[in-house]
Amino acid sequence: MLIKRFINNSYKAYKKLINKAFNKKNLIFTNVLLSVGISTTGDLLEQCFELYHKEIDDFDPKRTAHMGFSGMTAGIICHHWYMFLDKVITGRTIDMVVKKLMLDQFICSPIVIMSFFATIAIFEENPFESFSEEVTEKFWVLYRAEWYVWPPAQVINFYLLPTKYRVLYDNTISLGYDIYTSQIKHSRFRKHSDDKKEE
Repeated sequence: MLIKRFINNSYKAYKKLINKAFNKKNLIFTNVLLSVGISTTGDLLEQCFELYHKEIDDFDPKRTAHMGFSGMTAGIICHHWYMFLDKVITGRTIDMVVKKLMLDQFICSPIVIMSFFATIAIFEENPFESFSEEVTEKFWVLYRAEWYVWPPAQVINFYLLPTKYRVLYDNTISLGYDIYTSQIKHSRFRKHSDDKKEE
């Protein structure tokens, strides 16, 4: 009886928390926190992988903090983008889903990638130069990867889910992509350090 009451109370508290987190007033904060958390986790996992394979010598907490901060930008953009998209294109027909998918890939994806490089560049020595180099070297690598990951994922997102859960779903898919993003972002620096070791 005590266990049953505990389970019922826990479920009620969980449901209340979820309802509060995903109501209209708190949704922007929920979406940003989710995006920051996933970006941070993605870099932590990537650094663990790099440490295990001896690609880096030490864990870099600043790098993880910067990647987490970039998640904030992505969370804000995606939150407002999905709101806008669902106002402009209503309905859940295949035609509507395809329109949303094309707009998402051709407009939102490049904006998110560019904002990622811009956000990270803020923390680097020469922000503009760093941003320009990163975009030139790595934009198309990430954008190409987007076409493998997001079209099938977004069909489910746009066809089945209500607007308020889009960023949550987005982030569950995004963990693997965020690991890859961290790898691509920091690959140049690993290569340079490897060249120095060989010298």
